[in-house]
Amino acid sequence: MNRVQGALHRAGERTFRSLHEPNYRRYFTGQAVSVIGTWMQRVAQDWLVLSLTGSGVALGISTALQFGPLLVLGLWAGAMVDRLNRRRLIIATQSIQAVLAVTLALITLTETVQLWMVYALALALGIVNAFDTPARQAFVGEMVEPENYVNAQALSSTAHNAGRLVGPAIAGLLIATTNVGVTFAVNALSFIAVLISLLRMDTTTLRPVPVPESTKGRAREGLRYVLGAPDLRATLILIGVIALFAQNFRVVLPLLAQDTFASGAEGYGYLMAALGLGAVFGALFSASRETATPWGLLLSCLAFGAINLVAAAAPTLTTAYVAMAAIGFANIIVNTLGRTVLQLGSDPSMHGRVLALHGLVFLGSTPLGGPLLGWICETFGARSGFLVAGGATLLAGLALMPRLRRLRRRTVTPGGPESGGPDGPAPADDDETGPAAPTLEGQAPPEDARRTGG
Repeated sequence: MNRVQGALHRAGERTFRSLHEPNYRRYFTGQAVSVIGTWMQRVAQDWLVLSLTGSGVALGISTALQFGPLLVLGLWAGAMVDRLNRRRLIIATQSIQAVLAVTLALITLTETVQLWMVYALALALGIVNAFDTPARQAFVGEMVEPENYVNAQALSSTAHNAGRLVGPAIAGLLIATTNVGVTFAVNALSFIAVLISLLRMDTTTLRPVPVPESTKGRAREGLRYVLGAPDLRATLILIGVIALFAQNFRVVLPLLAQDTFASGAEGYGYLMAALGLGAVFGALFSASRETATPWGLLLSCLAFGAINLVAAAAPTLTTAYVAMAAIGFANIIVNTLGRTVLQLGSDPSMHGRVLALHGLVFLGSTPLGGPLLGWICETFGARSGFLVAGGATLLAGLALMPRLRRLRRRTVTPGGPESGGPDGPAPADDDETGPAAPTLEGQAPPEDARRTGG
């Protein structure tokens, strides 16, 4: 028994090791509260659009407007994230999101809401998120040591998906028993937690990262940087295909609940909650791992695609809940591995731009995939959304398998890819500030100033 207890204790220590960092612990706690409200708003906004229009295409358009700005602003926003103080930037973006939630609550509770208003607020939220998303992901690198990047990103995903588990269920109950506007008001209040956590941080212990002297040409440099690294390039391709065809849950699931299973907002909320439950377990599984590899990402993509094909045949709402939990488990492993491979395989001075590229393909593809999946599900039924998701993911994985097989022995770690792979020796660390990155031909490492905390 003592041996079992000791093993469980060590597993727990390994899984939650990033929480030993006080700043990260504060940030994690604030985010855990805030994301519950975020998922409540997402479900409520989708149901509001569906109530106003009854259209799957309208659902896709609202989702596209919310994530479309990433396509236009993504690279530039990433360059700005690498230049600005990330903590202060996140405080600003979170504050603006709270104001937008209050506005949506007021127009809904006063029954003056119109579809164009929801679209306008979704677009404004998308503009803010173009800066907020890469800033939050890159900020993790300032709170923890490089060897804990995998763990910290996975724990952040755990908080995000715990919110996906709890938020939609609460939203479904609130919509059914009160008013959809109440859900938006609760989300506005939830931002207080993350703002308090950011304001209470000890800025003297944040880890400085290089800051470019100017942003001129920095966005294009980030694109060249990723395209010049085979493992990063393959990772972005996989993420892009999955994001385009396989992660439009907010378009597929409302139609699945309403049209396929004749369930209401509560059924949609529970489908999203099941997705979140699986994702929580997937994130905890990811947090227990210490490395991330492109090959591991490929295998998780193939599993994710296969599960989607199985989910398309779910005969009842209960089996659909089980299928969504399985999809959530596989999906969060794919997302965590993809983001971590990019972060561990790049220099800290490039994290904002690299993660902005990740956000561009991960969320910026939604303006294309959302309306497309909405039309497919409206024309052929909600189950077709899972068939498209599974088929596209499997095809992308199989197409990239020969390339990733050659990179199989290159493990992405805090020190950069291991040497001895078929692409030659990996670059060595120049110092102890973070992972070495594949450098551009003819380009010397930048002589950047160091970021100060605060």
